[in-house]
Amino acid sequence: MWRGFWTLVARAARGPRSPRSCTRQGSGAPVPGSGATIFALSSGQGRCGIAVIRTSGPASGHALRSLTAPRDFPPARSACLRLLSHPRSGEPLDRALVLWFPGPQSFTGEDCAEFHVHGGPAVVSGVLQALETEAQRRQALRQLDGELGHLCRAWAKTLTKALAHVEAYIDFGEDDNLEEGVLERVDSQVRELELALSAHLRDARRGQRLRSGAHVVVAGPPNAGKSSLVNLLSRKPVSIVSPEPGTTRDVLETPVDLAGFPALLSDTAGLREGVGPVEQEGVRRARERLEQADLILAVLDASDLASPSSCNFLDTVVTPAGTGNLKENSQRLLLVLNKSDLLPRGDPDPSPNLPPHLLLSCLTGEGLDGLLEALRKELAEVCGDPSTGPLLTRARHQHHLQGCLDALGHYKQTKDLALAAEALRLARGHLGRITGGGGTDEILDIIFRDFCVGK
Repeated sequence: MWRGFWTLVARAARGPRSPRSCTRQGSGAPVPGSGATIFALSSGQGRCGIAVIRTSGPASGHALRSLTAPRDFPPARSACLRLLSHPRSGEPLDRALVLWFPGPQSFTGEDCAEFHVHGGPAVVSGVLQALETEAQRRQALRQLDGELGHLCRAWAKTLTKALAHVEAYIDFGEDDNLEEGVLERVDSQVRELELALSAHLRDARRGQRLRSGAHVVVAGPPNAGKSSLVNLLSRKPVSIVSPEPGTTRDVLETPVDLAGFPALLSDTAGLREGVGPVEQEGVRRARERLEQADLILAVLDASDLASPSSCNFLDTVVTPAGTGNLKENSQRLLLVLNKSDLLPRGDPDPSPNLPPHLLLSCLTGEGLDGLLEALRKELAEVCGDPSTGPLLTRARHQHHLQGCLDALGHYKQTKDLALAAEALRLARGHLGRITGGGGTDEILDIIFRDFCVGK
């Protein structure tokens, strides 16, 4: 169960034209008959095939109607398949079984509703609007709708046709029934498919980040405000904040929603030399996390840019990022100058010679909107944007697409037509593990359709 209950509170008097609004209350359960409506994940936390969300209270009917509009209200105590949509934006959330239990004939004696949704964390959180991110939920729905399946079926159709034409050439190539250029067209189709598969597999790492979260590491010299930034972005006191340098000595990690993308946010020890063994171990771990980061939030004190620790950080972390020398070219960096509230008002940017950067005050929150927009753009590059097309978030899909691509490589290398046909058959088999189909009857249908054989 979630910590505490979520409460729907009636905003107007009862009646057919009096909608109820949703507000959050404390962790105490409402008193039955108080006019409040509670809802919670009743099937328990964790991954599962189906998750059940239940509501109880007078606003249950309105909640059910809001999520399932414009479809008819489901009959009492009957499971109905409905598309759940966001009440305000109208954006699809999930396809779910819904049930309506009007009181007093329900397990609480009040009006109750159940939503049996797909059990992935992104789908559940999209319905509850609580924990997971909108980007994950959109991607989960795109795969549920079969968008990746549509793409793979188009590739499978191309491969099936290519295989049928090669088989036809092997069996009937000595006759005059086949038009010229059959194998050349197959070669062209295979090249195009190779390019498409390669491009999609290059996005596989981004799809995995979208599924499990990008690794965002907050790094900088001591007392730059790293812990304050982590607390600000996570909206909770994850790290101890103190004016004393070196407060953070280990890596503190917390899962967060950054501008609509899932991320694992890491607070690290301030990077400096000549400290005690415990803090030095923290510095070593911080540098290790920097190597693993998908995105680095490099934090400097805007009022102390000339200090040796700031200059050393610029030289060893920030400058290599600008020249593409960080681990892999895919690693990205945002430079944040914190404590902008300490700068004189009305003065121009105190650091015009620095690489591109953002001014921020963790104390006042000034500059936070700009940072969140920059994070959104960076994480869209790191995780991929599910609105532009389906991303590979499943290792099984990636395995079979890579197997298909490898088989196409064997096709290009072989000079023997029988081996070439076998390579295409293997490639088609990998796609079949995702889409199904591709049997002998399908191949024969294409041969008899495209060529004047057996007629």
